Amino acid sequence: MKQYHPTKIEPKWQKIWAKQQLFKANDNSLKTKFYCLDMFPYPSSNGLHVGHPEGYTATDIVSRYKRMRGFEVLHPMGWDAFGLPAENFAIKSKIHPKETTTKSIKNFKKQIQSLGLSYDWDREVSTCDPEYYQWTQWIFLQLYKNGLAYKKKAAVNWCESCKTVLANEQVVDGKCERCKNAVMQKDLKQWFFKTTAYAQKLLDGLKHLDWPEPIKLMQENWIGKSQGINITYKIEGLNETVTVFTTRPDTNFGATFIVAAPDCKFVKKNLNNFTNQKDCQKYIEETEKKSELDRISEGKKKTGVFTGIYAINNLNNKKMPIYLSDFVLGSVGTGVVVGVPGHDLRDFEFAQAMNLEILRVVVSADGDKTEITKPEQVQEESGIMINSDFLNGLEIMQAKGKIMDYLEKQGWGKRVTNYKLKDWLISRQRYWGAPIPIIYCEKCGEAPVLEKDLPVELPDDVDFKPTGESPLVNSKIFHDVKCPQCGGAARRESDTMDTFVCSSWYYLRYGDPKNKEKFANNELLKKWLPVDLYVGGAEHACMHLIYARFFYKVLKDLGHIKIDSKIDHDEPFAKLKNQGMILGEDHQKMSKSRGNVINPDEVVGQYGADTLRMYEMFMGEFSEVKPWDTNSIIGIKRFLDRVWNLQDRVSVVETQNFASLPIQNILHKTIKKVTEDIENFRFNTAISAMMILSNEFSRDAKFCVSDFEKLLLILSPFAPHICEELWEMLGHKESIMKEPWPEYDKKLIQDETVQIIIQVNGKLRDKIIIPSDQITDKNQIEKLAQNTEKIKTFITDKKIKKIIYVKGKLVNIVV
Repeated sequence: MKQYHPTKIEPKWQKIWAKQQLFKANDNSLKTKFYCLDMFPYPSSNGLHVGHPEGYTATDIVSRYKRMRGFEVLHPMGWDAFGLPAENFAIKSKIHPKETTTKSIKNFKKQIQSLGLSYDWDREVSTCDPEYYQWTQWIFLQLYKNGLAYKKKAAVNWCESCKTVLANEQVVDGKCERCKNAVMQKDLKQWFFKTTAYAQKLLDGLKHLDWPEPIKLMQENWIGKSQGINITYKIEGLNETVTVFTTRPDTNFGATFIVAAPDCKFVKKNLNNFTNQKDCQKYIEETEKKSELDRISEGKKKTGVFTGIYAINNLNNKKMPIYLSDFVLGSVGTGVVVGVPGHDLRDFEFAQAMNLEILRVVVSADGDKTEITKPEQVQEESGIMINSDFLNGLEIMQAKGKIMDYLEKQGWGKRVTNYKLKDWLISRQRYWGAPIPIIYCEKCGEAPVLEKDLPVELPDDVDFKPTGESPLVNSKIFHDVKCPQCGGAARRESDTMDTFVCSSWYYLRYGDPKNKEKFANNELLKKWLPVDLYVGGAEHACMHLIYARFFYKVLKDLGHIKIDSKIDHDEPFAKLKNQGMILGEDHQKMSKSRGNVINPDEVVGQYGADTLRMYEMFMGEFSEVKPWDTNSIIGIKRFLDRVWNLQDRVSVVETQNFASLPIQNILHKTIKKVTEDIENFRFNTAISAMMILSNEFSRDAKFCVSDFEKLLLILSPFAPHICEELWEMLGHKESIMKEPWPEYDKKLIQDETVQIIIQVNGKLRDKIIIPSDQITDKNQIEKLAQNTEKIKTFITDKKIKKIIYVKGKLVNIVV
């Protein structure tokens, strides 16, 4: 018998697949399309670790399965190649980032191909390729021309070590996530995309998506829609007012203080009116050193400072001290909130920290009207109004409507809808990114680059070490440009774009990656979109996924994508799956510094790609966090060895006897289960079922070739190399990938007998075995259930109230 040597077999089939272009998507195919997409990787110098192939293997299994089910599958791969990590590595190694990135891409591609992943490499894209970022710049221009891209001065997170702006998500505990140095707030002129204009559309679109509920909830919270009212209060002793936003005006009779964000407009305007100006100025400066995420983090101790001035509550003329506190953000609502500590936990924590009055104006179902002194007494959700004048006795939602009407009638308030979502800051003061296609002219001011002049390429005559300004500032070649409007001397914008801009539309380019005239032909977009399955990490929930959805909606609204909205609901990704992280063997996140990184090249070299693929799918549920265990790989290798060794026991004779063997029952059950498990991302249980089936094959002295072929067919998406080799050894001339997916026979998955559980008042008391063809005979089964010796002891001399029969599963006798 021919020996199983993965290191020889796997490269052989990878070359055959590439030569035959088996995975090339056909734009002209009349088959039903299936667009299966991975979140493309950042090609780091470290190469892949075993955590990367988890998602790639899952999409590969689905893609191979869908091809066998008759779909035309688009399964592409590319590289998210711009960004800070590549630039930092280039600075450290003193090698140009283009060179290091090109080398990393080459290594990543070699590693990915060694896993036998069925990508259409003809559609490969790289975001640092001018032919790609030409269209990133073109999209920028479309936003700019339609008022969705603009420049303004804004407070940003600044890392002095990296010399660049950071997104909130890149700041952890007030430090840069990459270099771990402290982050400060800095006012800079920056470019923004107007994501806020699409807040409601982004929120509405979530209703139509087959996405994990936690991801949708994270996006809902990130967008942060809140409907409430702006209430304006007079300030004692000043000819000034303060306006607060609140979603709970019903509790306003319980308001005891006001809190303003140190960076809000009210504070900037009234700082000179604060009698405690010195302490306020110090607090403002301290706040400037913190990121917004750090300011609003859960469990953070509340801090603040009294301004020395008071607002007057219009409802009861109560004086409310005005404080500054960093837990309020100047960018949300009016940047000022009213404190009702009895009925808002955050306000309660602040009131306790500042020793402020806490009033109760809502009583819950427990009837507790005592003084509120503990967090668990804070009544936030429901209840009846008390101590609230004309609102007394009303349920809080009724009270909310009534007080809003009253405040608006008195001219003290106005209903508004706010969102936490902010405009997307895209400027980066770094070299390795797509240049922003704007030119500055002393005469004409800000001028967009003409589309015919794209791409604006990155120059090579720069020292890409960070200085606080973009390295592009000092490039002579880059700035040797004339104004596109007047033809006079001008300079280019020297900031580059956030790498998330490049990764917000790559799924569109895969549909038509070689197009030199458009970012993609609309007919091809119409054919392939939306993405049917998108797989990647949950960490991208509130940046990439929101930005990608924003781009899609904008391009549709501007007429650059024309697809039937009934099909895609204006959403690019119909279904989303998140893989769980694979930890090191020490149960810690894999990292070079911890020394716990497992190199997939070593695993493939020792056990083969099929073993690695199957092990990663067998470790546990796809979405779970799982620790790597080298010892457990052996079990998968032994399973594949067992499948390989079955070849010498195949009978080439197809007989009725073979067809009637008991193995038919488990074979067809396995086909059914593997089919359903692939559809539902239960890869681990699919593998378990195939292991059981292979054991059944091993017990038989002989089995017919068609049964063995069915095993190979359902195993092939998981372990394609070994299945191709065995398929060829059985005499087949064409790839196993060209075979149709096997169908199970419903008659052959029926068991001859079925076990029925018998309960009395919901408790298990006995079991009966009946022929499977009798499970529909309800009357007969109920009689059998009542007449077992065990059951008689529980129902004799008792009145049977009812009998519940769950077909083929249980009988529950209620007495």
